[in-house]
Amino acid sequence: MAISLAALLGVNSLKLSKAGVAETTWHQDINWVAVTELEDPHRFINGGELVLTTGLRLRSAPEQRRFVRQVQRAGAVGIGFGVGLSHDTVPPALLAEANRWGLPVVEVPYETPFIAIGKLVADAQSADHYAKLEKLIAGHQVLARALLTGGGLAELLKNLGGMLRTEVALSQFTAQLFNSSSDAPSADTWSSYPVPTGRRDACTLWVRQPFEDSGIIGYAQNLISVELNNMVKQRQAQRALCGQVLEDVIHGALETSEAQRRLAGVGVNSTRKNVVLLAVSAAHNKALVSTSVPRELENAVAAVVGKDLVLVVNDDGGRAPALARKLSDHLAEAGIHATIGIGGAYTKPNGLRWSYFEARDAASHGLPVNEPERLSLTSLLLASEDVPLADMASESLNPLRTFDAAHGSELLATLESYLNNNGSVAAVAEELTLHRNTVRYRLAQITELTGYDPAVTADRVQLWLALAVARLSSRQGKQPPSAAKSGRD
Repeated sequence: MAISLAALLGVNSLKLSKAGVAETTWHQDINWVAVTELEDPHRFINGGELVLTTGLRLRSAPEQRRFVRQVQRAGAVGIGFGVGLSHDTVPPALLAEANRWGLPVVEVPYETPFIAIGKLVADAQSADHYAKLEKLIAGHQVLARALLTGGGLAELLKNLGGMLRTEVALSQFTAQLFNSSSDAPSADTWSSYPVPTGRRDACTLWVRQPFEDSGIIGYAQNLISVELNNMVKQRQAQRALCGQVLEDVIHGALETSEAQRRLAGVGVNSTRKNVVLLAVSAAHNKALVSTSVPRELENAVAAVVGKDLVLVVNDDGGRAPALARKLSDHLAEAGIHATIGIGGAYTKPNGLRWSYFEARDAASHGLPVNEPERLSLTSLLLASEDVPLADMASESLNPLRTFDAAHGSELLATLESYLNNNGSVAAVAEELTLHRNTVRYRLAQITELTGYDPAVTADRVQLWLALAVARLSSRQGKQPPSAAKSGRD
């Protein structure tokens, strides 16, 4: 341990004696020993030193008093005055000024070399440094063991708080991964330490003030960063596995008993009411499917279906809208712009399938959080891979698209307006600012090009369904077959 002036005086071999009466820094650790014969040494003192001198240039009382003032202002612990050379005893003026300023003075006898005092202080400093280093290494081992023996981040942070003797917390965007205190961390009373991961899942380590850091926080930051990266990989693997099961359920590829068994295997209890939360990124952000979720959704079953993140939430209490908003805020904090669709609450595998379709239909509305509406027949038909509805829609509408592109006409717009206005030629003419005969002529062209007459109910249903499928496909970012084909050509 570092040595104080009082402890130094107790080393019999040095034969030091107390000369002054001041004790303000008597028990303060000595940082170093500074030997000087300068009249004004304050520029060479950093604070915490024991200043040793023989007073070779301190001949007069004013010089002695000035020397004491300069040493005291520089923050020295005390003065060690060597006698037997230029002064037989410690000068009274120096002692009086030191007592006035509360600066301890010890008398160093002629037979005690200054280097002996310096060596003793240096040895004490080295011992203190090694003791701190050993303590730090032991701390490293405790934190690493807490993480590697299965305790995870919670055990690591609990040990870190014990070492620092204060409260610690770990936050990630809007989520709080750990907090040993009942209070939320704030910049006023907590110190923050960023934990980079090279991913969007970066965290912030919070430590409540006051505390003394021996270097253990830096090591904890590195361990947390490694563990966060491991957690991302585990999430990706787990979500991919759950996604395979959910895709089979969504596509209706499993018998009910088999679907229940496989859902239970990934943590979904299909005998209870479940709600699907679907997060869709228009930019197909890769971070979406591997990012963390709010703490409130940690117990939800997360899966990757296609390029979307699916969360299955047990929802007996109608919490889905609030959880969806939490998820939306969390993703926004992570810099991921996603649309959240909420499905209905149903039991059984088929109910989960229905909830997924409702969530997907809701997400197509494009708001940050979209609550479910009555599911449309169009959405269900489009969801079925057994029904090539998108191809059938393109086959019906492509002649109109081609004609519009070649002649600059607006047959598709006219058809959509006609169907939306319940077959009223007058309403279409007013909406599109056209003559009624022009509307009738365009309807005749539509009939000729597609083979479907918008005035006939059966044909009108076919055309309306084709337009609805085209709109839904566009919202979900699906490329029409005709466009895909032209791209390949």
